[in-house]
Amino acid sequence: MIKSNLANILTLIRLLLVPVFIIAIWYQKPFIALVVFTVAGLTDAIDGYIARKFNQVSQFGKIVDPIADKTLLVSAFIFIFNSQLPIKFPFWFVVLVISRDLYILAGSLLIYFIQGYLRVNPSVFGKATTFLQITTVIYTLLSNVNVNFYNELLYDTLIGITLLFMVLSTLTYTYDGFRQLNMTKS
Repeated sequence: MIKSNLANILTLIRLLLVPVFIIAIWYQKPFIALVVFTVAGLTDAIDGYIARKFNQVSQFGKIVDPIADKTLLVSAFIFIFNSQLPIKFPFWFVVLVISRDLYILAGSLLIYFIQGYLRVNPSVFGKATTFLQITTVIYTLLSNVNVNFYNELLYDTLIGITLLFMVLSTLTYTYDGFRQLNMTKS
């Protein structure tokens, strides 16, 4: 049975906002997409805070929250890149974002199938990566709402910092995955 609480409701709202966001991008409405994405991004921060502060952590939330995050972010990177909007992510960046998520998913499934369980240990680098990816999407959408807002150096720096944290989080999750697998050999 799914435990109904505010944190889980916010997670579900984030999932429900994904198709609204995609439709806004498809119809080249960057302002609407910006508002929807920002609200969805805020639910990510708020649901985690509420879950911890008010003891609303649930198994449902532990599973669905990262799915909602990845669904929102991967959709944003793919659909903005493939849109007719003038300012988009570099192709190589989109490929690396998606590849990182697939790598982490594959590693998690491997651990689960080998051990029969998986301990999910969110890292500081992982949380920073999510924050930076959300920030990058918001900046891209803002730049498409008002092209004068766009600054190439700022954009390239933001993508570079996001990439750095993506690499650090990937290394952290890889290390944690190997640690989990080694613990089963004792």
